Amino acid sequence: MVNEFNLQEYLSNGAEHIVKDAIKASLKNPNETLFLAKFAKHIKKAKKIREEYNRNGQNIPIFLISSITSSCNLHCRGCYSRANHGCDDDVPVNQLSSDEWEDIFRQAKDIGISFIVLAGGEPMLREDVILRASKYDEILFPIFTNGTMMNDDYLKLFDKNRNLVPILSIEGNKEITDSRRGEGVYNNILQSMDLMKKNHIIFGASLTFTSKNLSELLSDEFIKQLKDYGCKVIFFIEYVPVSGERLDLAPGDIEREILSDKLDILRKKHEDMLFLSFPGDEKTSGGCLAAGRGFFHINSHGEAEPCPASPYSDINVKDTSLLEALNSNLFKSLREGDILIEDHEGGCVLFEHREDVEKIINK
Repeated sequence: MVNEFNLQEYLSNGAEHIVKDAIKASLKNPNETLFLAKFAKHIKKAKKIREEYNRNGQNIPIFLISSITSSCNLHCRGCYSRANHGCDDDVPVNQLSSDEWEDIFRQAKDIGISFIVLAGGEPMLREDVILRASKYDEILFPIFTNGTMMNDDYLKLFDKNRNLVPILSIEGNKEITDSRRGEGVYNNILQSMDLMKKNHIIFGASLTFTSKNLSELLSDEFIKQLKDYGCKVIFFIEYVPVSGERLDLAPGDIEREILSDKLDILRKKHEDMLFLSFPGDEKTSGGCLAAGRGFFHINSHGEAEPCPASPYSDINVKDTSLLEALNSNLFKSLREGDILIEDHEGGCVLFEHREDVEKIINK
């Protein structure tokens, strides 16, 4: 039964296992091992903080997704951020400053958030914000980047601050990647991977899987290619359609089951790598994890949203705290209602129920 499932325990224990596995995978690199050993202690402390809030009736998610810019140097096909007008080519206005982002990172640490994904747009356009993130070694910052902006300054920054982990987006082989992200992007990504391997920097890959490309992404040849380049973490990100016309690409239960079975095999075969799926099988996690159940999103202008693929907000962290944002009317209504735990065809449940979400906003 869904109401017997302890979502917070599921996520917290999973995070601790991830760190333990990462320590084993990094024993050959003293810098990584030292950081992860310290981070393992931070994770336990953060868990206690969240548990204390939970005893007082306040759920604190372990993940925060932060879109630190609305700018991007690419025009990827099917980009939900551009489709939702969260990313464009104009000069950004009214975006959060580096001081404001650092205040968010501080608040996140204080309430027990252990992972903050830095996204965009292209997050590596905001080196000022990434520098602020480097100061908070209690938090791990996966940086989801298109991989085209790696340079000597970033290599030095990542080497010095192991809480910053680049996660490069790649769609599969050269043909698939360039067809979505642009001619030459695939080779640029491989060059960035090669640079990080030579500089002994831990990095990962983000693979957006659809009903069409999953077999390619799960192939032994592709996984081996990433491993040979030095990739240590692989995220399988479920494709979210940005229009009803692309629902055919949204993975369904069959694809999720195939992925789950293959992940079990990959984890046993490649013990020196981490394989994660997001959002994972919603049926085993009690439904969609958005709106603070397992994570929430802050866009580049400070609006707190259920998730990056659901650009609805009734509160801005410029005017309030993270705790107050988590208790916004929108978030509370979604957590206490039925939308997040309903069965759906695939992709994003909030996308399917966007009219219901808009009604909550307009109350």
